[in-house]
Amino acid sequence: MADIIHFIPRAELDAEANLQGFIDACKTQLTAFGSQIRFDDNVWDVTDTVKLKGKNHAIRLVFSTWETVNDNPPASMPEPFLSFAKAYIRYQQALRPVVSLGNRITALRALEAALSEMGRGVSVTSVGPEVLNRAAQLIKEKFADRVGYRIGGQLEMIADFLADKGFISVPTVWHNPIRRPHDTARVGKEFDEERQAKLPSSAALSALAHAFRLATEPTDVLVCSAAAILCSAPDRINEVLSLELDCEVSQKIPSTEEVAYGLRWRPSKGAPPMVKWIVASMADVVRQALANIRKVTEDARAVARWYEKHQGQIYLPSHLEHLRGRESLSMSELGDVLFVKGAGRVTVRGWCISNGLKMVKSNGKLSVAFNDVEAAVLALLPRGFPEANRESCLNYSNALFLIQRNAFHADRATYRCVIELVEQGDIYSRLGARSNSGIKSIFDRLGFTEDDGRPIRITSHQFRHYLNTLAQAGGLSQFDIAKWSGRKDVGQNKAYDHMSDRDVVASYLEDAEEEHTDGSLAMPSRAPLFPRDEFTRLKITAAHTTEFGYCIHDFTMHPCQTHRDCVNCDEQVCVKGDEFREASIRRHREETRELLAAAKAANDEGDANANRWVEHQQKTLERLDQLCSILEDPRVPKGAVIQLSGIVPASRLEQAAQGRKALEAAQSRTRRSNRALPSPTDVEGEE
Repeated sequence: MADIIHFIPRAELDAEANLQGFIDACKTQLTAFGSQIRFDDNVWDVTDTVKLKGKNHAIRLVFSTWETVNDNPPASMPEPFLSFAKAYIRYQQALRPVVSLGNRITALRALEAALSEMGRGVSVTSVGPEVLNRAAQLIKEKFADRVGYRIGGQLEMIADFLADKGFISVPTVWHNPIRRPHDTARVGKEFDEERQAKLPSSAALSALAHAFRLATEPTDVLVCSAAAILCSAPDRINEVLSLELDCEVSQKIPSTEEVAYGLRWRPSKGAPPMVKWIVASMADVVRQALANIRKVTEDARAVARWYEKHQGQIYLPSHLEHLRGRESLSMSELGDVLFVKGAGRVTVRGWCISNGLKMVKSNGKLSVAFNDVEAAVLALLPRGFPEANRESCLNYSNALFLIQRNAFHADRATYRCVIELVEQGDIYSRLGARSNSGIKSIFDRLGFTEDDGRPIRITSHQFRHYLNTLAQAGGLSQFDIAKWSGRKDVGQNKAYDHMSDRDVVASYLEDAEEEHTDGSLAMPSRAPLFPRDEFTRLKITAAHTTEFGYCIHDFTMHPCQTHRDCVNCDEQVCVKGDEFREASIRRHREETRELLAAAKAANDEGDANANRWVEHQQKTLERLDQLCSILEDPRVPKGAVIQLSGIVPASRLEQAAQGRKALEAAQSRTRRSNRALPSPTDVEGEE
């Protein structure tokens, strides 16, 4: 575990001295990213300490400038900002470790660019609000709203850190000006464009289904099969690529003859391991996909199993086993040992040079020492071999998505004796992410395009958005959607719901029109909604649905005066034939009976104000009995509008007026009674 320190600035020192003390402490006392990292290097290899799911290549932190980040090679940040950037990255990783460091280092690049552009030098002691604002502007101009918001958040953290540690002369309170994008709108062109970007097109889904059947190249088969799994459940690509060889589960459903089919799953963002059940319509597709994957990856697993049993030796197939023990190999023999289809002299010589192997020329032919080849090949095996994932105890020999190295590279020879896991980038490229870079997708090779002729491009995450949106449209509960998707927080469902206003309206219309619905996502059958023209005929200006029917209160005049005590309100309208709301009325009547019995018991025991509850529940039960008798009367036709009468109006003004009339009547009776009584003097005279 990395050492942790808390840097405390010294009040007697100025900003520059405190900054230098911070850099020295991080350089000499911290070991975040591992003790092998040399602080003075401008490129840090953090592969051993930072594990990105679904990515198996080397991970490097490059302290480059904003302008040259994409250059080869890029220019390093100037000093003294460079030393601060290294110290800050190491310090934060020790205190607040993250897996994805891109946003942190991008925020530092933007800050350095703003300092240089504004002529403030390149020391963070010169940072002020105007520098931070310019850095935020650079971020906003370059990145999409969501990414820019996150990078701006890292920039705000840097600003707070500089002020808290006393590295700037004038303390600054600065907040990220890049607004968080809102995703609540369901209408308009902007929403439609965002929805289109998040979901695969119908042409892309159709092409993928055809490609699944037509693909013959091993890598195309692998990509199509991975996409088929992604289409069966809302998965993350790194979770699919982490599947074990034996991941299938079959379980008989109690009291039925059906068998549920699922996959053993390890969610990548905190949810516990689970069996992710596959819908019946996709079960056969997933079975076929897994069979295809096993077939094209079996050779790589055979290599992995061999290495597990023969540590310290190079893998040789049976027809080349006779070469083991030889002192040297010729170039042609080396090509056969290294590559599946052999390789030309140029390729083999280049491999020897890049791996530092000494070539010896004898009788006009080049050869290399067998031991040197063996050592070089063993060095090319994945880091940590035979463990592919220590957390899940997964070995390479049991990994489903295992390939021979370079299998996805069209212009590189595929290794026979070196293996690697399939990476996210391999899937992205074959789904069209790099079509503009000359890497053909499976759709390009099979001749599929969008309806307008554009190349098809799908991202692996679009399938997750697509299935979540289908689940929302189908009425699946938010808990079940989160569970199905492998989430810990139900609130995260919102970002994956792309139902438009048209989808919502269509869903309600379908529910209103269908008399019966079958399936696991079925909703209770509903009577047709009360027609709008019927409200107009009744001269009702406003209405909304309630648990028992419709409320015709006009909220533009004043809020609800009964606090949703709908049964005791004269603005509650019920419609006979609405089975869902009729059931609610009957259920409420039974609950009211229980509440009335409880209130009477409390009143008998002398509880304060219990008599008021008895009176209220009695009135409520009487009205519910009246309402149910009307609903159950065969003479009342379905669709009849029912509104109880004799209820005190909900309007407080009308209640006050009625109360005033009652008070005046009582006062009048009192005055008449007083006039009928004898006066005090009359009484005294009688005495």
